[in-house]
Amino acid sequence: MSGLDIDPLAGVSPKETPMKFSPDQTEMPPDLHALLALQRDDVRRHGAPSYAQRIAALDALSNMVKQHRHELVRTISADFGNRAATETELSELMSVRNGIKHVRTHLKSWMRPQRRKVGIAFRPASAQIVYQPLGVIGILAPWNYPLTLTLGPLTEALAAGNRVMIKPSELTPRTSALLGKLIGETFPVEQVTVVTGGPDLAEAFCTLPFDHLLFTGSTHVGRQVMIAAARNLTPVTLELGGKSPVVLCRDYPLRKAARIIAIGKFFNAGQTCVAPDYVLVPRDLTETFADALFDAARELYPTIAGNDDYTSIISDRHYRRLAGMIDEAESTGAKIRQIADVHAAAERKIPPAILTGVVADATIMRDEIFGPLVPVVGYDSLDDAINFINNRPKPLALYCFSHRCAVIADLLERTRSGGVTVNGTMLHAAQEDLPFGGVGESGTGAYHGYDGFVRMSHSRGVLRVNRFNMFDRVAAPYGKLSRLVTRIMLGK
Repeated sequence: MSGLDIDPLAGVSPKETPMKFSPDQTEMPPDLHALLALQRDDVRRHGAPSYAQRIAALDALSNMVKQHRHELVRTISADFGNRAATETELSELMSVRNGIKHVRTHLKSWMRPQRRKVGIAFRPASAQIVYQPLGVIGILAPWNYPLTLTLGPLTEALAAGNRVMIKPSELTPRTSALLGKLIGETFPVEQVTVVTGGPDLAEAFCTLPFDHLLFTGSTHVGRQVMIAAARNLTPVTLELGGKSPVVLCRDYPLRKAARIIAIGKFFNAGQTCVAPDYVLVPRDLTETFADALFDAARELYPTIAGNDDYTSIISDRHYRRLAGMIDEAESTGAKIRQIADVHAAAERKIPPAILTGVVADATIMRDEIFGPLVPVVGYDSLDDAINFINNRPKPLALYCFSHRCAVIADLLERTRSGGVTVNGTMLHAAQEDLPFGGVGESGTGAYHGYDGFVRMSHSRGVLRVNRFNMFDRVAAPYGKLSRLVTRIMLGK
C-alpha cells in the first residue's frame, strides 16, 4: 500500500487505532486540498498577523475552553466510557489554559527581533533574527488527551502567526465533533479548521504540502508520517513515546516512591505517553516494592467498577490487548498483583496490576504498555540499570528517585531520553517553560512555550550593512588591501 501503512496489528503503539470512519458519519469527507488552498490564500493576502491579532486569537481560544469546560469534560468522559472529571480538568483544561496564559505573557518579547553578533571582517553592520510564521501548520492528534494534544500545539501555532488545520482522533468521535463545532464557531475556516474522518483522511492529511506537520502517536506510524511528509519536504515534529523507565535507588524512601509512581502510572488508567512504563528496583527490594506499589494503588482506587475516579480503557481492542499482556506474562511465570473486581470488565476498566518475574522477551517488556500495568524489574547495580535502559530505544521520559546528587548526575549523564523528572513522574511535561519532545525513536523536535513558538516559526537571519562598510573594496582584481585583510583575518 502506498502512503501511510496504518496497521494497528503490526506492532503499533496503543496510541494508534484502526482508523475507520464512524458508523454514524454520513457526511462526505472534507476537501483537504481546497481547505489548504483557502488558508494559503489567506496567508498571501493578509500576511503575518500583528501582535494584537495573535493575542485576540489566544484569548478567543482560552474563552472557548472556559465557556464550554463542562461540556468538554462530559464529552471526553463519554468517549472513554468513563474518565475522571478531575483528571480531565487537571490534564486538559488547566493545561491548555495555563499554556495560553504563559504564551500570552511572553509573546511580545518572543516576537521581538533578536540581536546577533557580526563578524569583525563584516563590520560595520548589524545582524538579527526575525521570527516569521511558517504558513499553514497541520496537527494530527491522538485520542488519549484530545484537548491538550490538539489545543496545546494550536496555541503555539497561533502565537507564531500561522494558519492551522487539525485532524483529531476518530477514537474520540464525540470530542472530535465537538472540537470541530467549537473551533468553527470561534475562528474563521481560513485561520483554523478541524477535519474529521478515518484512515483514508489521515493518510491524505499527512501528504498535504503543509509548512509544518506535528504528529503525536507511535514510532511505527511516525516513520510513515515522516515518509509522507518528505515527499513535499514538509518539516515535522513527531511526539512518539516508548517505554519510559523509572529507576528507584536504594536511598529513596520506598513507600513514598511507590505512592508517587502509582499516582503517575494510574492517572488516566496509564493511557499517557509519559507514564512510567516499568520500574527498575534494587533486586533484593523487588517484591517489597511491588507490594508497596500494590498497596498504593489500592489506597488511590479502593474500588474499580462504579468508581468515577478511575478511567476506562478507550476501546475494546485496547482492553483485549492489555488483558493479553497480563495473560501472556502469567503463563510464562510472572507473579501478578491486581486489584480484584469482577464487575470492572463491564465498564471496560482494567484494575491496576503489578507484575514481577516477567521474562525479558514478553510483550509487556517489548511494547509500550499504555495502560495500568507495571512490570517491576530487579537490578544489581546502577550500572546494570543504566545498561538496561541504554540497550533499548531512547524513551520519551525518564524518572529517577534518589536524593544523592552524584547518583542523579551519573544517571542523567549516561542515559538519553526526551525529558526527565527527578523524584516525581510526568511533571516535567506540564512545565510550559521546558521543551517537550522525544529523541531517537521517541520523537523529533520539541514544543511548549518559547520552544513551541520557535518551532512553529521561521528564524530568518537578517544582516544590515552600514553605509560606511568597506567590504565591497575586498574584490577582484585582488590587491594590497585584499591581501592585508586576509593576512589579518588568518592571523598571519
